[in-house]
Amino acid sequence: MDELGELEEVLAPARGFMHLDAAYTAFETARVVVMPIPFDATTCYRPGTREGPQAIIDASRNLELYDPELRRAPYRAGIHTLRAIEPIMGDAAAMAERVERITGHLLDRGKFVAMLGGDHSTSIGVVRAFARRHPQMSVLQLDAHADLRDTYEGTALSSATIMRRVLDVCPRTAQVGIRSLSEPEARLVEERHLPLWLASDLHARALRGDHGWIEEVVEALADEVYVTVDIDAFDPSFVPGTGTPEPGGLGWYEVMDLLAAVATRKRIVGFDLVELSPLVEGHVSPVVAAKVVYKLLGLALPDAG
Repeated sequence: MDELGELEEVLAPARGFMHLDAAYTAFETARVVVMPIPFDATTCYRPGTREGPQAIIDASRNLELYDPELRRAPYRAGIHTLRAIEPIMGDAAAMAERVERITGHLLDRGKFVAMLGGDHSTSIGVVRAFARRHPQMSVLQLDAHADLRDTYEGTALSSATIMRRVLDVCPRTAQVGIRSLSEPEARLVEERHLPLWLASDLHARALRGDHGWIEEVVEALADEVYVTVDIDAFDPSFVPGTGTPEPGGLGWYEVMDLLAAVATRKRIVGFDLVELSPLVEGHVSPVVAAKVVYKLLGLALPDAG
């Protein structure tokens, strides 16, 4: 299939993110393209993230269009939602290549891409496409897991290896909210001096009234930032809808304060949200995920609305 044909395949009408009038959803005029990828062939614990993108889209249609904290309505930038990208089951590498091609088509047309996963392996194709066009960018990861294994269960491309693969194409990263990593991952962090903030350390600092970690994270990032949000970065008492929960996670305002600081000092060029599993909890968690997506759009596009 040629490049135009592959893009046109996913431009077919879809049930869109937010509940918007047609004037704000046309591909030709929308600045934002939401890209759903219902792929969960590499989940490490409980499956179900393939249902995440549609659950986020459905939940988003009940959100208010006006953001009272930003004091504007980001949807006015225009938001086009692609038809879900057909998974290539059993071949994460081929899936990553397809995602990279489609993302590249969109970026070359000047679109701001927001990807909805799916398991975290879906991020690598998007990051590769961005890195080719933004070679100096950094990646901010919000996650419970470091995801720095070189291989996991015999494969180099899975949810457990995503940040190792990101380092292959984008060596400047910042990892926030981590509560789980293996001994080899811990050694890698130490050997490479990778910027990583454990959630337990952030909690201990907050108890002392020390919120300087946000400035530290911002300083670790380049001027252009791609943000990857694993929904399990949030505490599972708040967002239980994930197949890989870890106790002691981040709260809503911690995450929002960080993202606002990044958007103020840097330029967010794109983002993804992954690992929502509505089969685990399909009421509150999709709403939180949809709200994160809309908030990130508003922060990344400060002139919208």
